[in-house]
Amino acid sequence: MQLTPSWIHIYTSLSCLFTHCFDTSGNRASSNHLVLNQSSAASMGRTPVYFFSHGGPTIMESTGHPAHQKLHELGLEITQKIRPKAIVVFSAHWQGEPNLIEVNTATTRDLIYDFYGFPPHFYEYKFPNTGSPELAERIMELFGEAGIKSEGVRRGLDHGVWASFMCAFNPKTNPLNVPIVQVSLFDSDDPDKHFRLGEAIQKLREEGVLIIVSGMAVHNLGEMRAGFRSDQPSAPMPYTLTFSAALKEAVEKGTDERQQAMAELLKRPDARKAHPSKEHLLPVHIGAGAAGTDLGKQIYALPDGSLGWDMYRFGEVGA
Repeated sequence: MQLTPSWIHIYTSLSCLFTHCFDTSGNRASSNHLVLNQSSAASMGRTPVYFFSHGGPTIMESTGHPAHQKLHELGLEITQKIRPKAIVVFSAHWQGEPNLIEVNTATTRDLIYDFYGFPPHFYEYKFPNTGSPELAERIMELFGEAGIKSEGVRRGLDHGVWASFMCAFNPKTNPLNVPIVQVSLFDSDDPDKHFRLGEAIQKLREEGVLIIVSGMAVHNLGEMRAGFRSDQPSAPMPYTLTFSAALKEAVEKGTDERQQAMAELLKRPDARKAHPSKEHLLPVHIGAGAAGTDLGKQIYALPDGSLGWDMYRFGEVGA
């Protein structure tokens, strides 16, 4: 089913994006993937880091949209070439506290349907997933070593995770049969705090764990056009083009310049339009921090009205 433009307009006017914790669950994946011992890793070496632009829930059904196709392609790359033991994911739709990070310690919880005004079947979607309390504890251990306060909570995956994962890891055609642990952002617009958040967990990449950060390269729902089509991109706004170009330049800087260049993005005049609120940009700062000495590369770019669907990978596949 494709959404009509009228439903898209409802989304733009009524979408309410929750950022805090809900007690809800997901379906359980196979329990034999819960053990994170080193011998179970299908791929050796350091995993890369991905930045997904996730869009709204409509992307799941917009199979003709180029971003849906790119997410599908990246999902195959991850399951067939990287084959991680587990995934740690940060989403724009979960913020903890200004100086406290929350880590999902639940094994199973229902999905969070953090959007309004959609047809009823959108609230019936299921994405099979299983958490890992062991990995959650490891994450909090690494945060503690870095002086970052964290606490465990029990919640489900929000749509910043499961909607894009439905495209990348379709349960029927490309199932992701490994644990998923979601971690919050800070409730803060400080890019350096989020960069250090990524730095704190980069060791996980040496342990067969893949880090995915989920946001949008450009995200201005208030200026989405009522005539937006769910299967085709629309003419980009000027700030979509300029901010996307600046983001690419900053992410692809050398590692000695990258953090400062990315922090400067929030001070740009076009940042107010590209990101009226900053939570959809901050995940890429986490990804850059988790990259360590690995370079970032834009692997996809799509300006689409007031949205930017750019995707990035830090490090190489098979590194």
